[in-house]
Amino acid sequence: MNIFDAYQRRLAGAIERLVAAGKLPEGLDLSRVVVEPPRDPAHGDLATNAAMVLAKPAGTNPRALAALVAEELQREEGVTAVEIAGPGFINLRLAPAVYQDVLRAVAGLGTDFGRGAARTGKPVNVEYVSANPTGPMHVGHGRGAVFGDALAGLLAFAGHEVTREYYINDAGAQIEVLARSAFLRYREALGEDIGAIPEGLYPGDYLKPVGEALKERHGASLVDMDEAAWLPIVRDAAIDAMMAMIRDDLAALGVVHDVFFSERALHGKNGGAIAETIASLEGRGYVYRGRVPPPKGQLPEDWEDREQLLFRATDVGDDIDRPLMKSDGSYTYFAADVAYMRDKYERGFRELIYVLGADHGGYVKRLQAVGRAIGGEDLAVIVLLCQLVKLLRAGEPVKMSKRAGDFVTLREVIDEVGRDAVRFMMLFRKNDAPLDFDLAKVVEQSKDNPVFYVQYAHARCASVFRQAAEAFPDLDMNGVALSRADLTILDDAAEIDLVRQIAQYPRMIESAAASHEPHRVAFYLHDLASAFHSLWNRGKESPQLRFVNQTDRKSTLARLALVHAVRSILASGLAVLGVAAPEEMR
Repeated sequence: MNIFDAYQRRLAGAIERLVAAGKLPEGLDLSRVVVEPPRDPAHGDLATNAAMVLAKPAGTNPRALAALVAEELQREEGVTAVEIAGPGFINLRLAPAVYQDVLRAVAGLGTDFGRGAARTGKPVNVEYVSANPTGPMHVGHGRGAVFGDALAGLLAFAGHEVTREYYINDAGAQIEVLARSAFLRYREALGEDIGAIPEGLYPGDYLKPVGEALKERHGASLVDMDEAAWLPIVRDAAIDAMMAMIRDDLAALGVVHDVFFSERALHGKNGGAIAETIASLEGRGYVYRGRVPPPKGQLPEDWEDREQLLFRATDVGDDIDRPLMKSDGSYTYFAADVAYMRDKYERGFRELIYVLGADHGGYVKRLQAVGRAIGGEDLAVIVLLCQLVKLLRAGEPVKMSKRAGDFVTLREVIDEVGRDAVRFMMLFRKNDAPLDFDLAKVVEQSKDNPVFYVQYAHARCASVFRQAAEAFPDLDMNGVALSRADLTILDDAAEIDLVRQIAQYPRMIESAAASHEPHRVAFYLHDLASAFHSLWNRGKESPQLRFVNQTDRKSTLARLALVHAVRSILASGLAVLGVAAPEEMR
């Protein structure tokens, strides 16, 4: 039950009646008309900008139009007062029965309250993490993993058909470096003194088990082979080992992808899918031979001015045309990206979401350009960037360096503070804002720790039901019984405000999904938990507000309906974020 949607429809009906009566012209565009909570709750329960948006096309002034609309809305069921504010905003006050119906809806739906109806026509592909399989994941990867996974969960809860995907970058120069690094560890496993790890190779100890596994499987046979012979063997073994480690780390974080797509699958005989994609785009005028201007500023040492195969990206919104082939005749990373997007499109996806790190800002325009070339208006390409994470311990920076081999891995952080703390705190800040992650603060059991504060609210809700069962062993507390409670008892201002927050959950889910902002869910849950804790504390001072009254079954059942609603929404929202909703806190 989304009261904002319900009254948006009633508002549209009111405007239609005014049009039918000749008081407003036909053809008014209602797409920018919204019904939302007022900025100041003292102004009412709902607010609409209808008069402000429609006044000009209707050929009148906002306050005059607001008066017409207000007169119609006053007749709507559940509306107790309509007020015009400022230049023409319309505020509505709702009857208590409207909010009582919200609690009854939650009693019936439980954690499904706020779930969107299934949508058809635009399956969504969310690609996230896609860390190069060259070593364990660091905390920056973790932020992208959590954000992408929560976004996918949010979209699915809002009714979208979602596929979670990981693109394995298992082709290119970094994979050759990985293979050579693993081969060095293989020689070490055979007893050779390899000395210091040469510059340019991966120095981390995480490759030692790969070397040991190669020794167990191949003995010393690889040593006598030419590089051309041993490199593919070592490469495949190293990639498999790195992806197994990455999958294990993701599982520890509660992240499970539906699809792992290998970049190497795009490189087939005679160029494979990449060559097919380039040929398809060339036939439509998007590929040509030409020259690209030199980079601005100091030229890199490997720059060469030459004619090459280019994607005509500037025709579809990019700043420059993009090379598709290197001077040695091999395809660029970008060419693989183009073929990969075409593959997604041909699999039926019509909305592609890429979750990338902060250092991939240059990919936004180029990926959107590729999307226009491949699918035109039929394909939406959305690129979301996750800013850097600064890892701290009690306010002091924690050093990490992937190249140096002494970085703090994501798995170490999960093992130290737990999955829930990592996930919630990664989402308690907007993805495009830098994040300070303090290992000491995220495990504090205090109201200053958001994940504890929200989980504690859910545990408190569960404890209320245990107390009620002890006080009234025969009391029926299922959803049907709660929906039949006398909810008029809930007349305290704090109780009413809490129900108002509960009523906003479906709208929040819908708007968070539309804007691709799962942090809104985390913020909402924290606000709801805060309101619940405040009401809990008021019960200590005012016995009549206590959730369980041992001398009054009727008021207990009514307040259990309120607590059940809070508990259901906390559990629902935490599930969207991939965070546990504990029954007890120890």
